[in-house]
Amino acid sequence: MSSTAGKHPLTAEKKPLWLLGFVMSLMVSLLFYMAASLSIENDASELFNNLARNTQKSITLRAKSYANLLRGTASLFHANEHVSREQFHRYVANIALQQNYPGVMNLNYSRALDESQRATFEAAMQRDYPPGRDGYPAFAIHPPGPRAHYSVLLYIEPIASAPEKYGYDIASRPLIAEALAQSRDSGQISNSGVPVPMEGRPRLTGMAMRLPVYRFGMPTGTVEQRRAAYQGSVGIGYDLVTMMRSALADMPVRNVRLTLFDIGPQAPLEQPDLPLELPHDMRPIFDSTTAGMHAPWWLPGNSGRYLSSTMLIEHNGRAWQALFSVRKSDLYTRFDAFLPWLALLTGFASTMLLYMLFHALASSRRRAIQMATGMTAELRASQIRLQLSHQKLRRLAAHADRIKEEERKRIAREIHDDLGQNLLVLRIDADMLASRTQRHHPRLNARACSTLEQIDATIKSVRQIINDLRPTVLDLGVNAAVEWQVAQFRLRTGIACEISESHGDICLSDQCATALFRILQESLSNISQHANASSVQVKLEKCHDTVSMSVSDNGVGAAIDGRNKLGSFGLVGIEERIKLLGGTFCIESSPGAGMSVHVSVPLGADATAFPYQEDSRTNI
Repeated sequence: MSSTAGKHPLTAEKKPLWLLGFVMSLMVSLLFYMAASLSIENDASELFNNLARNTQKSITLRAKSYANLLRGTASLFHANEHVSREQFHRYVANIALQQNYPGVMNLNYSRALDESQRATFEAAMQRDYPPGRDGYPAFAIHPPGPRAHYSVLLYIEPIASAPEKYGYDIASRPLIAEALAQSRDSGQISNSGVPVPMEGRPRLTGMAMRLPVYRFGMPTGTVEQRRAAYQGSVGIGYDLVTMMRSALADMPVRNVRLTLFDIGPQAPLEQPDLPLELPHDMRPIFDSTTAGMHAPWWLPGNSGRYLSSTMLIEHNGRAWQALFSVRKSDLYTRFDAFLPWLALLTGFASTMLLYMLFHALASSRRRAIQMATGMTAELRASQIRLQLSHQKLRRLAAHADRIKEEERKRIAREIHDDLGQNLLVLRIDADMLASRTQRHHPRLNARACSTLEQIDATIKSVRQIINDLRPTVLDLGVNAAVEWQVAQFRLRTGIACEISESHGDICLSDQCATALFRILQESLSNISQHANASSVQVKLEKCHDTVSMSVSDNGVGAAIDGRNKLGSFGLVGIEERIKLLGGTFCIESSPGAGMSVHVSVPLGADATAFPYQEDSRTNI
C-alpha cells in the first residue's frame, strides 16, 4: 500500500510533461509543413512567372521577325520599278519560309485598283498569265460585284498554301479596307487582329500583316505623296496556332494553357505593362486548352490548384493579352511532393528530441550548478595564483634590470677610475718619450708616436665602452643625457634630429633618469634600423608633477600589432620600464605615416617605491 502511494505522485507528475512535449512537437511539425509548402509554392510561382516571361519574349521576337520579313519583301518592290511573278517566286524560295519562319504560310503581293481599271487589268492578267503557269489557277477578281477600290492578290508564294486566294480582293471586307487605308497613309504595318477565314481548313487560325508598297522613285514624305505613290501592299499569312504552339514547345513545363486575346490597337497608357480586366464573354483568338483543362479561360487563374500569369504582348501596333495557367502539381518534382511531409516528420522528431534533451538538462540542473560553482572557484584560485606568479616574475625582471644597471654603473666607474687613469699615465709617458726623442732618435721617436696613437685609440675605445655601459653625462641630469644621446645619434647616422625642451635641469631620481635615457636609446636604435626616416624629433617636457618624452619620425611606420611580433623585445622593454615607474606609454603609428613613442612618468617616480601592478593605462 505504501509502495503504491509512493509511485503515484511521480506518475501523475510525468504525464502532463510528456503530453506537453507531444503537443509542442505537433505544433512545430505543422509549422514546418506549412513553411515547406509555402516555400515550394513560392518557388513554383517564381519559376512559372519566369517561364511565362520568357515565352512572352519569344512570341514578341517571332512577331518582330515576321515584321522584318515583311519589310524585306517591301524593299524588293521599292528597289525595282517592276517585280515580276517569277522574280517574286525566286525571292521567296531563297528565304525558305518553313525552315526560318515557322508558322508563316505564304508571302503575297496585292495590287491597288479602282473600278475604272478593273476590266482592263483583269483582261491583261488573263492574257499574260494563263491557267497552270507556275502552278497558279485562272485569274479572276473575286468576290464579284463592283466596288470603288480594290486590293487584288496577284502574287502568292507558295501558291499551294492558298490557291483560292489568287485574285481575291482583300479590300472587300470593310475592316480590312480601313486597315489598308490607314497603313497606306502612315506607311506602317497594318494588323487588323481579325483571323482570316481559310476555306477548307477550319482548324487553322490565319492571321495577316500587310505593309504598303509605293511606286519606284516617287516621294513619300507626306500623306498626299504617299497616296499618290501607293501601288499596293505586301503581306504575310501565318498560322497563329502554329506560332503559339511552337513558342509553348520551348517551355520545359508541359500542360501549360495559353489563352490569347486581341485587345485592339496599342495606345499609350499610364501603365502600359498592366494587364486589363477582360469580360468573361470575350472570345480569345487562341486557346491552347490541354487535356483535363476544359474550364472557361477565367477559371484556372481563380482556382487554388492552378498558377496563372497575365502579360501584355506588343504585336506590330496591336496589343495582345496572354493568360498563362498551369496546375501547381505539374511544376512540382517528386521530391517537392514529399518535402512538406518530410519537413513535418523532421520537425516532430527534432522537437521531441530537443524536448527530451531539455527535460534531461532540467533534471540535472542542480548537479550542473554545483559542478560549475566548483569549477568557478578553482578557476578563480588558479587565476589569482597566476596573477601572483606574474607579478613575482615582473618584480624579478625589474630587480634583475636594476641590478644590471647598477652593475653597469659600477663597471663603468671602475673602468674610468682604474683603466682610464692607467691609460692616461701611459699616454703622458709616451708623449714625454716622443718629445725627447724627436731630434736625436728619429726611429725611436716614430715608434713612440705610434705607441701614442695606439694609446689614444684605446682611450677612445674605453670611453665608448663606458658610455655604452652608463654614460657619465647621466650624472649631469636627464636634460644633458638626452642632448648628448641626440648628438651621438645625429653624428652616427647622419639623420636630422631636433630636440625640444620645455624646462631646463629637470630633477629626477637616478632610476627614472636612467629609464628615460634607455627608452630614448631604444627608440633611436629602432629608427636607425627599421624606420628609414629622414628626420627625427625628440620632445622633453615637464608639466606640473610629470615628465613626458616623445620620439617621432617620418619613416615607414609600423603595424599596430608590431609589439607582439615574435622575437621583438624593444617596445616590450620600454613598456616594462615605464610601468615599473608608475608612468604611461603610448605608440602612434600606421604604415607609411611614421611612428611616435610617448612616455610620461611622475617627477618622484622610483621603481622601488612603485611595485609592478597590472593596470589599463598602457595604450597602443
